[in-house]
Amino acid sequence: MSAARAPSVAAHAGGTDWQQYSVLVVDDEEGMRSFITRALGSRCGLVEAADSVEAAQKLFARLHFDLIILDITLPGRSGLEWLNELREQGQQCDVILITAFADIETAIHALRAGASDFILKPFRVDQLMNAVGRCFDRAGLLRENYVLRREIARQTEGIEGMVGESAPVRELANMLRRVAGMPSTVLLTGESGVGKEVAARALHRMSARAAAPFVPVNCGAISAELIESELFGHVKGAFTGAQDNYPGLLFYAQGGTLFLDEISELPAAMQTKLLRVLEDRMIRPVGSTREVPVDIRVVAATNRDLAAEVRAGRFRQDLFYRLDVVRIAIPPLRERREDLKLLVAHFMTQLSSRFGVAPIPLDRETVTRMAAYDWPGNIRELRNLVERALILGYYPADSLTSLTPPQDMGVERVALDEIERKHILGVLAACGGNKSEAARQLGVSRKTIERKCTQWGITGI
Repeated sequence: MSAARAPSVAAHAGGTDWQQYSVLVVDDEEGMRSFITRALGSRCGLVEAADSVEAAQKLFARLHFDLIILDITLPGRSGLEWLNELREQGQQCDVILITAFADIETAIHALRAGASDFILKPFRVDQLMNAVGRCFDRAGLLRENYVLRREIARQTEGIEGMVGESAPVRELANMLRRVAGMPSTVLLTGESGVGKEVAARALHRMSARAAAPFVPVNCGAISAELIESELFGHVKGAFTGAQDNYPGLLFYAQGGTLFLDEISELPAAMQTKLLRVLEDRMIRPVGSTREVPVDIRVVAATNRDLAAEVRAGRFRQDLFYRLDVVRIAIPPLRERREDLKLLVAHFMTQLSSRFGVAPIPLDRETVTRMAAYDWPGNIRELRNLVERALILGYYPADSLTSLTPPQDMGVERVALDEIERKHILGVLAACGGNKSEAARQLGVSRKTIERKCTQWGITGI
């Protein structure tokens, strides 16, 4: 075993300071161990080396490692066996597998076992550095996520779901706290995807009604024929198919908050009946002659200009004024771009944990593209992009096709062949090694996959 330490030297081209990271190199070839430790020793804070899994385990037991560079073929236990054991123990450190003998099954097993990358010997220094850099970016994001989560909690003072530190978000959080304790009806306005339901839930949680139900209703998702029954309930026999009494969503919200999303989609007849509920706090189930009192707070939301809908005759003026007691505008994402990294970290932590996969780091090119993009789908679009990145293993640039990032920002472009290789191998792994199915999903011919794998030195196709 050997160790290499280096003076504080700055990082790879991505901008990450490698001095904060430690690496364990496991290879039974002395020349390969020496090559890797020399390449990383002048950049990383700590580089240790071992010639077997048994020797590596002793180091791993007493030292923390952010990255393991692990040969598959080792005397005694194989690298793949140790990787499987590490993942079963819940160890999440990045692992780069290296081998001189690769076939498609080995590559698939490596990715399924949780390898962060897979490199064929012999490899160039720049190949190693690119793979290590991606792993350190991921590790940095995990550390940053922890800090960001603490910062998010501090900034929003416990308003769950509210993520950001920009002035618009701070103003929104202050307004929600101010209004939450009041019984007044609230109208939330803003574009689609800005998080109106998140704001409505925050109002409910901070109110005296927090222990009672929060009942969301998408007014545009229920047909005009069914919406009265859904909201007000019905009695048995009220119409064909009404075989039992149904209390209705307003009744289920008793004592709590009724959230009426996309209120502008409410049919005209229902607008009249909702107005009566707001004024009298009484509901009459369909087919019933008896009115039932309800104690609810109504929070409505719309992505349209309700005043314009009133002028166009599509929305009742009296209902508009009854809803528009306190109006809270939710800012679009393009007006709070400084929150992008916080939001990405939030969704990445949330989704990577749910999917059981490693977070995908943000490189500078992606950050530049995100900052220049207008986000017409707002936070929902950003969340979808993060989910897509976790599925693919990288941030798809074609999701931000309207952008042309500045060319003078010193952005290091990740080699396209590296992205292509990882993506194709990932799809092959998901298809269980079925080349024809992988080709179909990728929209290419089977021969293309065979040619690419031959080019990468992966045999067994």
